[in-house]
Amino acid sequence: MKKEYHKVYINSIGKHLPNSAVHNDEMEDYLGLIGGKPSRTRERMLKQNGIITRYYALDRDQQSTESVSGMANKAIQDCLTKGKVNGSEIELLTAGTTQGDLPVPGFASMVHAESKLPVCNIVSHQSVCASGIMALKSAYLHVLTGENEKAISCASDMPSRMFKSSRFDKQDNIQEKGLPLDTDFLRWMLSDGAGAMYLSNKPNSSGLSLEIEWIDVKSYANSFGVCMYAGTNKKRDGTIDKYWLDYANFSDADAESAINLKQDIKLVNNTINLGVQHLFELIDKGEIDPKKMDWLVCHYSSEYFKQPIVELLKKGGLEIAEEKWFTNLHEKGNTGSASIYIMLEELLYSGRLKPNQEIICMVPESGRFITTFMKLKVVGDAKEEKQPLISKDDEILAPEINIDNKPLQEKLVRDLTQIWVDFELSMRNTPIIDRIYNGTISLEDYKLLLLNLRQQVIDGSQWIARAASNVSMDYFDIRSSFISHSRDEHKDYQILEKNYINCGGKREDLYSGEKNIGSEALSAYMFHKASQPNPFDLLGGMFIIEGLGNRLAGKWGRAIQHELDLKDDQVSFFIYHETSDSNDNHFERFEKALNSELLTEEMAKRVSKTAKVVAKLYQMQLAEIGNY
Repeated sequence: MKKEYHKVYINSIGKHLPNSAVHNDEMEDYLGLIGGKPSRTRERMLKQNGIITRYYALDRDQQSTESVSGMANKAIQDCLTKGKVNGSEIELLTAGTTQGDLPVPGFASMVHAESKLPVCNIVSHQSVCASGIMALKSAYLHVLTGENEKAISCASDMPSRMFKSSRFDKQDNIQEKGLPLDTDFLRWMLSDGAGAMYLSNKPNSSGLSLEIEWIDVKSYANSFGVCMYAGTNKKRDGTIDKYWLDYANFSDADAESAINLKQDIKLVNNTINLGVQHLFELIDKGEIDPKKMDWLVCHYSSEYFKQPIVELLKKGGLEIAEEKWFTNLHEKGNTGSASIYIMLEELLYSGRLKPNQEIICMVPESGRFITTFMKLKVVGDAKEEKQPLISKDDEILAPEINIDNKPLQEKLVRDLTQIWVDFELSMRNTPIIDRIYNGTISLEDYKLLLLNLRQQVIDGSQWIARAASNVSMDYFDIRSSFISHSRDEHKDYQILEKNYINCGGKREDLYSGEKNIGSEALSAYMFHKASQPNPFDLLGGMFIIEGLGNRLAGKWGRAIQHELDLKDDQVSFFIYHETSDSNDNHFERFEKALNSELLTEEMAKRVSKTAKVVAKLYQMQLAEIGNY
């Protein structure tokens, strides 16, 4: 039976560059001084590699600010956000690195844990610069053959930890004579970063995608010794007789510089020769037509190597116009396995790509000599994509409470304001709400949100009514307020049901639905509190729930409407609450209760505690969407 193959598209690319850009004259502020002395070779090395700024996941005390897998996760989240993709849809994660945070387990496992992606297929790749393209090829083949439909490929490197001065403190020879050229060369060239790509068997419905036509990887390790390596010291004849784990202990391996990252300068130029040779082979086979090449995205590790590449191409009769070359080496640095991701991320979102353009990517590796090429085709249209209406960076504004200027009331308002800030921050990081803020919410997500909220909304008027029945006649005005509030809430679920049905939901699903486990906890707590005599501490719960309607519901509703192109009668539940909870005396009743004689110091503490608990339980309700 003939195997069916699918087209494969890169639909979004994310990146992460840690901290702020580090300029050439700041490098030793982060990497430190070897033997307490400024480097004598730094300026020469930097002039050769052409890098002006780069990024380190280190602070000025040489302490790590991030991890390799953590940086990969941030690139993945950026990728998912740009692609408006729900992480729950990902079926495959492939990950490449030069050196992960741990020797064991595999790098993909560590990234999977950081990213909180669902249970999925994973593949780890460890090499040097080519590990990123290896991970991409793995994801490409899985989608091509139909084994997986949606995949994330990522790469991350953090070489700064290998080059900080404290790494060499116990190496007496280096403390006395300085770094040898084979390590010093790399110290001024390599830096930190991560990238991620979202691959699918369908292109973006709007905007551009990059169709992967092929990826070609060749190793020449059968013909050459190691060139870029760590974990040993080569003998004069280039052979190796001892690896870092063969030493009596790690301290001995460190003292003899066996764990240092090194580059064999005598061999490194083979990388250029082999890369150009591979390119001409692909041209001869008809895989690349230089006349149709619109972009050459080439990972050359240093500006020093670009001119030799150009000269070798000319000797073979091939000249590639300067405007077709693309790199961000000078501003983003040499980020190893992540470089091709970080370059393509910038190019894809630069506005310079046009449909049907061809992109050739070249990623050579000097580890033991690997050359890789990839051919991409720009597909889709260059229409400007819709931007979310709201952002997680928006200012947090707690519901405004008008109270008497008395110390007790003022203290309570301060406490409630801090509880609200913590509540809204936690809400923004809850998956379903996060998707509203970053514009990735789908219609199915929205329907599921409505379905899960309905069960709690129905209970709302009931626990308020129960609370009212437990308020003594001594507090008749407060009891009346509770009853009026219950009457107002009674119709809310009907608006929600209409929205759900207007979005294509089934009426029978509404009536057969059950509370998720977060809603169960919230409902049980509210009914428990409402059953107590004079349950005025429920005012804390009302502050959270009515405040959500007052401050957030309208924003969420408009953001969902904007993203999904919905009509007013599909989002009116959220929009209605913005005005209802502000204008229907809901907050006025709340304020009246706080200004009455019932507010004692003990009651204020109980109100705050209840607000805290309800905030936590409400967030749990949204975090457990679909978990019954």
